[in-house]
Amino acid sequence: MAVTMQLSRIFIREMTDMQIIELSEVGGTRTFPIVIGLPEAFAIERRLKGIEIPRPQTHDLLANMLDALGGTLQRIEIHDLREGTFYAHLVIEQQGKQVLIDSRPSDAIALGVAKGVPIMVQESVLTQTAADAAAGISPMPDIGPEQEPDEEDMEA
Repeated sequence: MAVTMQLSRIFIREMTDMQIIELSEVGGTRTFPIVIGLPEAFAIERRLKGIEIPRPQTHDLLANMLDALGGTLQRIEIHDLREGTFYAHLVIEQQGKQVLIDSRPSDAIALGVAKGVPIMVQESVLTQTAADAAAGISPMPDIGPEQEPDEEDMEA
């Protein structure tokens, strides 16, 4: 079963390649972070803020291609977590058919955030993130406690 989540925070620290987004359960209390790259973090932030740029970047190109080919992004599904890596699908409707496209969650969110598409996370992924957290397994392997993001560093 999939749970509806939302992008609740984005943490960008330009001095490192590792950025963090946090997803939170819609109507619930569960949250978890995903480590992403700096280009994806900037793309998500730009699309959230509605900042237009003169030439399309990769996520804009994908959105334009999707529109031109008659597809509609229906939702993002984070369906697996293996060895600390999240796996996602873009769920696209094209000519009455559902098409699944393998994607990194960060790319999927960067593509879907401007359109407001739902982010769905499989219950098994939420269970595993909670178990990892309880076992002290950090989803942010290269960030020590002294470098954990502060509340004021996060944006909704």
